[in-house]
Amino acid sequence: MEKNNNQKKIEIQNPTEKKESSSAKFPIVGIGASAGGLEALEQFFSNMPADSGMAFVVIQHLDPTHVGILPELLQRVTDMHVQQATDGHIVEHNSIYVIPPNKSLSVLNGKLHLFTPVESRGLRLPIDFFLKSLANDRSQNSVAVILSGMGSDGSQGIKAIKEKNGIVMVQDPKSAKFDAMPSNAINAVIADVIAPANELPVKLLALLKLVPTAESTESIDEKSKSHLDKIIILLREHSGHDFSLYKKNTLFRRIERRKGIHKIEKISSYVRFLQENPAEVEILFKELLIGVTSFFRDPEVWEKLRNSIIPEMIKDVPNRHIFRAWVTACSSGEEAYSLAMVFKEVVEKLQNQKGLTLQIFATDLDKDSVEKARAGIYAENISAEVSAERLDRFFTKEVNGYRISNGIREMVVFAPQNIIKDPPFTKLDILTCRNMLIYMEPELQKKLISLFNYSLNPGGILVLG
Repeated sequence: MEKNNNQKKIEIQNPTEKKESSSAKFPIVGIGASAGGLEALEQFFSNMPADSGMAFVVIQHLDPTHVGILPELLQRVTDMHVQQATDGHIVEHNSIYVIPPNKSLSVLNGKLHLFTPVESRGLRLPIDFFLKSLANDRSQNSVAVILSGMGSDGSQGIKAIKEKNGIVMVQDPKSAKFDAMPSNAINAVIADVIAPANELPVKLLALLKLVPTAESTESIDEKSKSHLDKIIILLREHSGHDFSLYKKNTLFRRIERRKGIHKIEKISSYVRFLQENPAEVEILFKELLIGVTSFFRDPEVWEKLRNSIIPEMIKDVPNRHIFRAWVTACSSGEEAYSLAMVFKEVVEKLQNQKGLTLQIFATDLDKDSVEKARAGIYAENISAEVSAERLDRFFTKEVNGYRISNGIREMVVFAPQNIIKDPPFTKLDILTCRNMLIYMEPELQKKLISLFNYSLNPGGILVLG
């Protein structure tokens, strides 16, 4: 008997996923700096050759009233042309562009675009804003560098760079005048390089020489496939997770990046390196599970859930009904908590005369991510994703960020789970899978869609990314 004919599906297409244009050939390096950043920037550029073939965009997180003299200061330490970024300027290699005061900066098709900031309250996050656009525009040819600074600006942007297989470099916090920005960046992702500012240029140049372009990994020869299989075996022995049905080119590109970091040329040598270094197996495992998420990601989807989908679902259910939801690949918990907040808003708006509740099961393969999600503590830069009203209602302000409120936290059960082999949750009303299927081969995608179909009640909602 066929099941779940009435299930609804919300599918989200990512408009930024596009083939790289001819303009996106050379790397663009986005450099974020704040307090103490001038010294770090001078150390960086005085050690970067003028003919590196890269373009550099410097995003300083400064007071809006600050007078911009940074281009003149940097010009003293480099032979590259340094200029203040202007609207519509086409980015050229071997050049440095500096964000003007009181502006936000973005890049599209290799062209810079200036915006007047609209934030009337709270935190401005110009580094995150630029790095997210850079990730979408340059993909694997994007580089993020986080230098000295206070706060957490840049921590979300480097996640986007990682998702697109770009390079993330961070100034060693011990060498930074202000270590908050570098420390928050290191906590957000696995940085490819952590080093003093004056050492980052030579490490970046070496890494770019060893890491192939996307085009060179489109075809994988049989010998490399054999070594790739050996790496998959080592990962399975270490984590218990089978990557054999993940997209081979995605696996291969992540492996090539790790080879480049360790200056290993042959994949056979990297297999040996993994055998001798269990810590590297763990790092590679986490690299393959890059958890790129945020609160209310794709806001239009959450608005649809809030304004029509969930209100429609709760119309005909009996009093005291408990809705069941499963958030797969939950990473650090933002999506699960977003769902809890939206549900609470809906039932409160309808005065919840039926006494309805929502139980969310949120799972991820990475135990460390699950622990972070359980803690429910997030950096202050979530204010760019979460409205002031929601921050006041659903979070508690702490010294360096926000903690999710107990009322929302109690709606979610977090647990480690291998979705491919562990038993699924069933009798669900809502199931979300936002950032996992794109990394899997069609065979595994088909298997999981069937599993999701089995898990949902008739009329249940499936939200895909």
